[in-house]
Amino acid sequence: MSEPNTRSALADADPGFVRDTRAAYDAIAEEYAREFPDGLGERVLDRALLSVFAELVRARGEEPVADVGSGPGNVTALLHRLGVPVFGVDVSPRMVALARRAHPGLRFHIGSMDALDLPDRTLGGLLALFSVIHVPDTHLPAVLAEFRRVLVPGGYLLLCFQTGNGERQRLTERFGRQIVLDYYWRTPESVAARLTEAGLDVQARVALEPEGGATRPRAFLLARRPG
Repeated sequence: MSEPNTRSALADADPGFVRDTRAAYDAIAEEYAREFPDGLGERVLDRALLSVFAELVRARGEEPVADVGSGPGNVTALLHRLGVPVFGVDVSPRMVALARRAHPGLRFHIGSMDALDLPDRTLGGLLALFSVIHVPDTHLPAVLAEFRRVLVPGGYLLLCFQTGNGERQRLTERFGRQIVLDYYWRTPESVAARLTEAGLDVQARVALEPEGGATRPRAFLLARRPG
């Protein structure tokens, strides 16, 4: 697979939410990586669900898998240890630099989930872990359609996100740094409906209660491109 064109990922034409998200995570990258040194931490159920995803995509063969919103790369590395031919994609160049430094044997690219620099029908699987929470409702259908575009027929998508009832929250400070970062808290049912509208078959929904200091429940949705 050729190296994606990073210039397109950083284009001035990117939507405002992409530019804001990139700037925010560039500003807090080092602090974020220290705060979450293991990605999933001690959340055993989350790890189990990720293992199920890994088993499903491994069973398909050797098609690559993208971890979209890979951050410091810890979950990408976990998938690699589970035998998945995975690479990471993140909108933040500083996050990508940290991931490459921490996991030099893996590939990490700068890119945006609303315009993945990948050919159609390329991936056997796509993971988006706590990353679609920054996508506005108006852009979510296009993002999910983009996920479907890059999956092979029969390829799997695993989404994980903190849940809510349609609220939007704006964060203007984190780790002592001034940022602009929007969060969109959605119900699992509403996201599942959007997946169906995007032409993906929802295979499973799992709701998990908050733990480890978190205040919001989180949901895992497993979907598959028909074929």
